[in-house]
Amino acid sequence: MLLLISKMAAAEGGGKEMNEIKTQFTTREGVYKLLTHSEYSRPNRVPFNSQGSNPVKVSFVNVNDQSGNGDRICFNVGRELYFYIYKGVRKAADLSKPIDKRIYKGTQPTCHDFNHLTATADSVSLLVGFSAGQVQLIDPIKKETSKLFNEERLIDKSRVTCVKWVPGSESLFLVTHSSGNMYLYNVENTCGTTVPHYQLLKQGKNYSVHTCKSKSTRNPLLKWTVGEGALNEFCFSPDGKFLACVSQDGFLRVFNFDAVELHGTMKSYFGGLLCVCWSPDGKYIVAGGEDDLVTVWSFVDCRVIARGHGHKSWVSVVAFDHYTTSVEDADPMEFSGSDEDFQDQIHFGRDRANSTQSRLSKRNSTDSRPVHTTYRFGSVGQDTQLCLWDLTEDILFPHLPLSRTRTHTNVMNATSPPVGGGLGGGVAGGVVNNGSNNPSTNGNNSGANTPSNSLPSPLPRSNSLPYSPATTANNKSSVMDSAIASGVSKFATLSLHDRKDQHHDKDHKRNHSMGHISSKSSNMLTKTRTDPAKTLGTLLCPRMEDLPLLEPLICKKIAHERLTVLIFLEDCIVTACQEGFIWTWARPGKVGLLSSQNQAVSPSGTVV
Repeated sequence: MLLLISKMAAAEGGGKEMNEIKTQFTTREGVYKLLTHSEYSRPNRVPFNSQGSNPVKVSFVNVNDQSGNGDRICFNVGRELYFYIYKGVRKAADLSKPIDKRIYKGTQPTCHDFNHLTATADSVSLLVGFSAGQVQLIDPIKKETSKLFNEERLIDKSRVTCVKWVPGSESLFLVTHSSGNMYLYNVENTCGTTVPHYQLLKQGKNYSVHTCKSKSTRNPLLKWTVGEGALNEFCFSPDGKFLACVSQDGFLRVFNFDAVELHGTMKSYFGGLLCVCWSPDGKYIVAGGEDDLVTVWSFVDCRVIARGHGHKSWVSVVAFDHYTTSVEDADPMEFSGSDEDFQDQIHFGRDRANSTQSRLSKRNSTDSRPVHTTYRFGSVGQDTQLCLWDLTEDILFPHLPLSRTRTHTNVMNATSPPVGGGLGGGVAGGVVNNGSNNPSTNGNNSGANTPSNSLPSPLPRSNSLPYSPATTANNKSSVMDSAIASGVSKFATLSLHDRKDQHHDKDHKRNHSMGHISSKSSNMLTKTRTDPAKTLGTLLCPRMEDLPLLEPLICKKIAHERLTVLIFLEDCIVTACQEGFIWTWARPGKVGLLSSQNQAVSPSGTVV
């Protein structure tokens, strides 16, 4: 009896330890530490009651002032929007002195983006999207509001899900809504006083693009209707030429932005996709969503190359770490540690996982490649966990031998693909399963890489989708140029006023896997509803066993409420949760930049 009680107590203690909120974690680079004195929040530091509110989002800009402290941070909490000097790892945050603070009535900020091209120490251009569908252009340094777009909600009445400046432009910006529509605006054009009329410009599978039919140039310049349900997020490629969009229908769609052409598509394993990002070199895209997975998609080959499982709930943000992603000389890497080090790791809290081991493939590889590439990316989710992942050469180049693993190897079956698609094994890759955080695996199966020349003939490694890169290059930029070159109207300043008669459309609920778009939009769009059962096992959505399965480098619970922000900066990592707290994690060796006299006590109930 005593033995049983002691075992129960030990189990309970272990559970508490696993649920404990972490204030530091270790990777191969060293120790990342939470700087409690660099926490940003509302000035009263009281946790925000997040029921029914929009996700907390964070935007950064550098204004290049002479003081050497040019970083500025903007974040929204409920109906409030804050703009501060961001001191990062250098000095403690002073929450009593926001540069600008705004409280909105009848609507809430949902997203925002700075124009990095035009930012100076005296002026910044900040776009803010709202839950009622409007987009505001403000200057939080001058404390000015220069324009309000879609003010009367004639263009779109649904919630703004994402807003970004078009790369390289001082005046063009792109906005997505929960209606499934995406609009291109010019800040110098008016929105008109009537509902816009549209003319079809281009149409493809599950998307259509319209121009605004008007005597004088007005906003929006273009209207995209993409997929079914909300467009949850979009992201421009590093060169600004391509646009990756993720939708509530579970699809990633990648467009040539200038040519308005579909480049490639991918389907989630389950449910909607909520977030997307590009690798620094533009070769890979990572998406996350309601299937609790992170999915890696090759831009060149237009196919899924790996999935990562570590989260226990929806993945809300994915981001690449530009500062840890590396292309190194091909000298053999030495590993400090022994096999016993791996055995000592616990199931959920491993500091090293299989993605770390994959770096060892350099030692065993007979390939004479001159470089060694490692991509680092991170993800945060509604499970309050931060995961870091390494995407390494044994995944990127599956014809190479797999890295050393602790488990035995099974050869994959190369069966004929089903009609209308390929076996998910369009990737000639193995399944890397060590069982961490993955209830569906038994922890002792690891697939071997099948040589690429043994692929079934119907499975090409590239151009696997109807729209190959070659087709987009022919009419590159011609469509976009004609759409926006028809003239620019005189700049007009619109006054902002509080609307008393706000009648909000009910926001699209994220837990509805399939949404619907308005009847007008549905007339414009060629709809071919995709049956998930038919996509599973094809190149759009390979089966789990047909792909390498990444394990997180680290997976740590870092908050009480769901996480909504992950941003990688040079000296730190920035995360935020729905309670309205923005945390700074100093990178290894950077914590000493802050003087110890600025140390502050962590707010109660925020970080343990």
